Amino acid sequence: ALLCVTVFTISANAQIAKLDADVDNLKKLLETTNKDTVAWIRGGVLQIGLNQGLLHNWSAGGEVASLTTNGVFSGYLTRLYHNHVWSNNLDMTYSLFYAYSNRFVPRKMDDRIDFTSKYGIQLDTSKGFYLTTLFNFKSQFTRGFDYNVPGWETQPTSDFMSPAYFTLALGMEYRRGSDLTLFLSPAAARITTASTLYTTRMPEGAFGIEYGKTSRLEFGAYFSGRYKVDITPGLSYKTRLDLYANYLAKDAKDSLGVVVKRDNPGNVDVLWDNLFSWKMTKYVSAVLGATIIYDNDMPYSRDYVDEAGVTQSKSEPGKGLGWIQLRQLFTLGFEYRF
Repeated sequence: ALLCVTVFTISANAQIAKLDADVDNLKKLLETTNKDTVAWIRGGVLQIGLNQGLLHNWSAGGEVASLTTNGVFSGYLTRLYHNHVWSNNLDMTYSLFYAYSNRFVPRKMDDRIDFTSKYGIQLDTSKGFYLTTLFNFKSQFTRGFDYNVPGWETQPTSDFMSPAYFTLALGMEYRRGSDLTLFLSPAAARITTASTLYTTRMPEGAFGIEYGKTSRLEFGAYFSGRYKVDITPGLSYKTRLDLYANYLAKDAKDSLGVVVKRDNPGNVDVLWDNLFSWKMTKYVSAVLGATIIYDNDMPYSRDYVDEAGVTQSKSEPGKGLGWIQLRQLFTLGFEYRF
């Protein structure tokens, strides 16, 4: 009986191992080919990093005690059903910095929620073209602040759902498995929402939303391209480029008819994501990422008005970038892939 149980256990483990290998092989195959099959394909990575420092009587100076926490999640779930494809991507990041000099009041360094869902029907089985409907949602988890401005605690610059971007588009998509997707839509509607707490601070409103209002509707052309590649067995790279042109863009005016912000369909919104992931051991990895955004609705001012009403110039290293938004991150820590 013991021999039978042992043989059965070995056989079961071998079958499970074979099944896992089959799933991995199918997953790798579907990353680069448009195979006619019925399957669920999922994957992703969770990275958590901690950086801590402590100084005492340190002649070179520095922050007495500090802690930085970083969290990055990137996952996907795809349903393949013959010539139908339903793909979902979720990217989230969050990072906080604690320092002794400001009594360990947390300061946010990164905050992002980005979800995309696409449903496509293959038009020609010999090609990779699909008629696709796309939905995208972007926002953040918690309030944001400009820590360079005096009294920043009472002047939040953003919050959850303020802003929030909802995009719905119908167009054509080219897919090469799941590692390359190029989507183009000539008919894409976008709704931006925000609280009046932010849209009543300036005459031009905020986030492209007019003064005192809580939402804005845009209609235009939308492009979204994604690509991922394994450079080496342990090093991977993925990138994403989103472009949006609003057909309805026009100059914004205040109640007196004075132009407070210039705009036109040629002011294309740009989002470019880049992420390198290096798997050092089974549960330790390094992540280097950079995101560049240009949005005409998010102007940049090199000056601010202090508590005494005097105009001051911001002192920060990125002033030369102007309206370009830049986010760079590096995380070394725990990683879990699934």
